[in-house]
Amino acid sequence: MKFVPTPFAGAFIIEPERLEDERGFFARCWCRTELETHGLVASFAQCNISFNRKLGTLRGLHYQAAPYCEAKIVRCTRGRAFDVMVDLRPSSPTRHHWHAVELSADNARMVYVPEHFAHGFQTLEDDTELFYQMSEDHRPEAACGLRFDDPAFAIAWPIDNPILSLRDLSFPLLGVEQIAC
Repeated sequence: MKFVPTPFAGAFIIEPERLEDERGFFARCWCRTELETHGLVASFAQCNISFNRKLGTLRGLHYQAAPYCEAKIVRCTRGRAFDVMVDLRPSSPTRHHWHAVELSADNARMVYVPEHFAHGFQTLEDDTELFYQMSEDHRPEAACGLRFDDPAFAIAWPIDNPILSLRDLSFPLLGVEQIAC
């Protein structure tokens, strides 16, 4: 596994190293030892799948509040997605900055999203599926979010007029909510 740094300390793009032959390829997509070597959370409590029927579907920006902050490894297993993380760490020099990477079934990239980050994605194809490994169990009472279109972040989403849930539309703009995570 190749760990490619992002502009955020502790956040990575993970590229599987493919061992290819005439049959196809084999690649490791999770290794406790390699995660620990990079100082990352290597224990996961839950795995989730997000299936999205339509191009332009946007989910996020989601996070869990303390003491249930979660790290995530996210991989696209079908289709393509524009995957975004936003740094919410109070003392970080990159606080409120965002970074995006295209995840696809073809490129097999993953992102490691550390604790204290908000996360979201927008689908770039119909029938896109993402697979998440989560370091914490989902706690509805700790589930939080921020608006995808918050001018404080100015995220350049690739598709206008996204398909959104009422819940994601109801998230506050930065400054309206005390960020607890």
